[in-house]
Amino acid sequence: MSTQSIYYLKPVTLHLPPGIPESPSRQRRHTLPASEFRCLTPEDAAGVFEIEREAFISVSGICPLNLDEVRHFLTLCPELSLGWFVEGRLVAFIIGSLWDKERLTQESLTLHRPGGRTAHLHVLAVHRTFRQQGKGSILLWRYLHHLGGQPAVRRAVLMCEDPLVPFYERFGFHPVGPCDVTVGSLAFTELQCSLWGHTSLRRNSDC
Repeated sequence: MSTQSIYYLKPVTLHLPPGIPESPSRQRRHTLPASEFRCLTPEDAAGVFEIEREAFISVSGICPLNLDEVRHFLTLCPELSLGWFVEGRLVAFIIGSLWDKERLTQESLTLHRPGGRTAHLHVLAVHRTFRQQGKGSILLWRYLHHLGGQPAVRRAVLMCEDPLVPFYERFGFHPVGPCDVTVGSLAFTELQCSLWGHTSLRRNSDC
């Protein structure tokens, strides 16, 4: 992949919703190493999958994406991913793709629709040694602003199990009903979020 296909985010000032902790880099700049947020590349796939596998296998026994699917999405649409690196080490990530229907279907798990206006968030995961620190909240907030910098993307959609619904509601997602997608014995709620409120940073995004 050429260097022109690698996207980097400009640093921007974000204001988190009430109740979400500030980035640790703001709280203790003098003790924490530098952090970098950037879109992922296929070269990051192995590290992404290791975090995902540990996070999901230990809970549900199923990974949202296998390694080949991770590489697939990071090759086709790296601009719809975001990784958080601390001293060059990946500590959290989100992988998304474009979707072109009103609701998610079984096909949406593996397809990227370049003409779609909806960003489908496939997976958000945090490395086990960095959990319970608010990193998932910070990364998701930053990701939604990143999506707001892409004029073609109008909304975000995801599916999750019911206990996670309140977490995503804090970021403007709202349930639209049971998801048509099932994975094994698992059932999900589908949530959608308009990116209208996240467009103010469009001029600050390069991705």
